[in-house]
Parts: sequence; structure tokens; C-alpha cells
Amino acid sequence: MIVAYLVHAPLVTTALFVIVLFAAAFGRRASVVYQVGSRILSAPADATTGEDPRLMRFNNALAAAFLGIAQLAFLAHVPILGWIFAGCTALAAAVALGGFCFGCFLFYQFKLNRARLFGS
Repeated sequence: MIVAYLVHAPLVTTALFVIVLFAAAFGRRASVVYQVGSRILSAPADATTGEDPRLMRFNNALAAAFLGIAQLAFLAHVPILGWIFAGCTALAAAVALGGFCFGCFLFYQFKLNRARLFGS
């Protein structure tokens, strides 16, 4: 995202949007990042636990929504708004690399409040 902003190339965010959109819509089997990562970082055979696929899909849906809004802003000739939404996505990814997943936090809050309102 930073490189895309520095060279004023919103097409980079368009490519990321398409990649994340397929992952959000079709899950792991359509995620380019997951497919490449699972081949490069293959886990040992005894490591069968993993992330909840619903959580991964929720995070991808959030990223797709923010990047989609960024694309709409670029198309509407409001690039500052597009870069803000793309930057929010990049910031969330950077914070996740540091150990805090904002999408996971939102997913937990959503589940918690849904259980409070409607029961389990």
C-alpha cells in the first residue's frame, strides 16, 4: 500500500482487492495468499490445529469491504478517501503482524454481542 501511494498507483490496491475478494467469497481454496503460504510454510504432519475458517473469511470480508470502498472512492475521483481506506487496511495488516488482530477482535465482539442479544 505504501509503495502504491508513493507512486500514485491505485491499480495496486485494485489487484489486492481482487485477491482478497476471491478469498472472502470462496474461502481458502480461492485464496492466493493461503495457497502460496501453505506451500512455502508447510506445517508438520502432527500440527492439525488451525484457525477457524469463519474467522479468516470474516477478516478477508473486512479487508475486501475497505478495499472496495477505496476502489469506489478512486472511481469517484476522491483519491484522498481511497487512500484513507486503503491505508486503514494496510494499518490493520501491520498491526496484525505485530500480534494484535483487529478483525479477530471485531469477530469476537460480534459473536459476544450476538450471544447476549439472541442467546447461544
